[in-house]
Amino acid sequence: MVDIATILAGFSDAFTLEILLLVIFGVAVGQLVGAIPGIGPIMTMAIAIPFTFAMNPLTAIAFLVGVNKGGLVGGAIPAVLINTPGTPDAAATALDGYPLARQGKALKATKMALFSSITGDTFSDLVLITVSAPLAVLALRMGPVEVMALMIFAFAVLSGLMGDSLVKGMIAALLGLLMAAVGTDPEASTPRLIFGMWDLYDGLPLTAVAIGALAISEVIRRLAESSGSVDPAIQIASSGDPADDRVSWAEYWACRIVLLRGAVIGTVLGALPGIGTTAASFMSYAFTKASDKDPGSYGRGNIKGIAATESANSAVMGANMIPLLTLGIPGNVGAALIISAFMIHGMQPGPLLFESQGRLVYGLFGAMIMANFINLWIGQAGLRLWVRAISAPESVIYSAAILLCFVGVNMADGGLFSVVFMVIFAVLGYLMQSYGFPLVIFIISFFLGPRFELSIAQSLALTNGDLTQIYRYPVAVALLVMAAATTVWLMRKNAQSRARSEAVENKAAQEG
Repeated sequence: MVDIATILAGFSDAFTLEILLLVIFGVAVGQLVGAIPGIGPIMTMAIAIPFTFAMNPLTAIAFLVGVNKGGLVGGAIPAVLINTPGTPDAAATALDGYPLARQGKALKATKMALFSSITGDTFSDLVLITVSAPLAVLALRMGPVEVMALMIFAFAVLSGLMGDSLVKGMIAALLGLLMAAVGTDPEASTPRLIFGMWDLYDGLPLTAVAIGALAISEVIRRLAESSGSVDPAIQIASSGDPADDRVSWAEYWACRIVLLRGAVIGTVLGALPGIGTTAASFMSYAFTKASDKDPGSYGRGNIKGIAATESANSAVMGANMIPLLTLGIPGNVGAALIISAFMIHGMQPGPLLFESQGRLVYGLFGAMIMANFINLWIGQAGLRLWVRAISAPESVIYSAAILLCFVGVNMADGGLFSVVFMVIFAVLGYLMQSYGFPLVIFIISFFLGPRFELSIAQSLALTNGDLTQIYRYPVAVALLVMAAATTVWLMRKNAQSRARSEAVENKAAQEG
């Protein structure tokens, strides 16, 4: 057990001028690259790791954490302003953030994203600091059968985002799972669906698929709708009401349940390796939409939608450090880069880390709390600048976005092969949007597919191919029951929402 003197010494190490300046620099860089579609904090962290060799371990890891935290805030900026997520986890933020920007409330939407992100991030950091060991033990006890049931529960919750057509939603989900199956069979380690292209042995490049389907497809759609004149990338109407440029305390407090639920979802999922920020944001959004009295308002500019997604995806950041620090298991790509930084500096994250490097661990905790306040400060100072910068001509904005996406994918995945697949999935994303297939379901299914397939293979091995033996795993049974109940509930809620919408339309037609 770490004694109080070590804890205080660790926090005192964090609150130094050197750490402060590097965290400020890291957060600023993170927000900048997060706001640029195609770059993102993960690539920046990967590029920055070699430059941390000359730093001491705490300084290096604090800088990387600052980049990661800043990127989560920055990714919401283009999602709100031009409906192009800077990072994949900000895709759900665009669902309500972009309509708010079209209503002249771009500053309100981006500030709500900032405040929600800081709230979720701080909540998960506090959980990490206080109860990291018990949560790590709980995550360790989740075996393959329980993980499979959890994946099914995640898909059940995401069914609430399938829109008006359940059939189109299911097709999008199955297509995402099919794309995730490209590469190596996790059970037999044999290649499949690669058609002789050995570059696909490790599967489709994640960055290329995400940026192509989410960012480039949206740019193509916007350019296709362009009138040919030189217009701003987005027309931000101004109502002249100062309330549209800020988030009042009353508005923030009205979202307290949504923020708490999103933070809890992000923290729980973040403590389970392999789930990730994208799943957390969409699950939180689906829960919030389903539990609201007016689900039809989501997707049209409901500020609670932003609160739900940003609090959840940011809460994953701190929670990902729980299995990393206590078990040595990275929860996502960002955590994997941080664990590589640990190893570069001669440390091995795991059960003995708190005993052998307790002062460093609590110094890292102090740097994480410091980064949250700096994130809030830099975000407040920079949001208005981003909103004004978007008044540049759309030809400039979208050309720059496409260029950066090409450069970013080429650097992240190594070569033109990934760029080709980015273009392919950009066309696919554009066609899916044009014909009413929910793109978000496709993306989330693609991200969860490998983990879902691996858990199924491992579960079949544990049960000797007889999944009826699942009754021996009470946690898995409980998750499956919750999945079935959630599916029925969400289908009824969606049916009621469609019925209300049809009633309103029929009434309007009769009055007309």
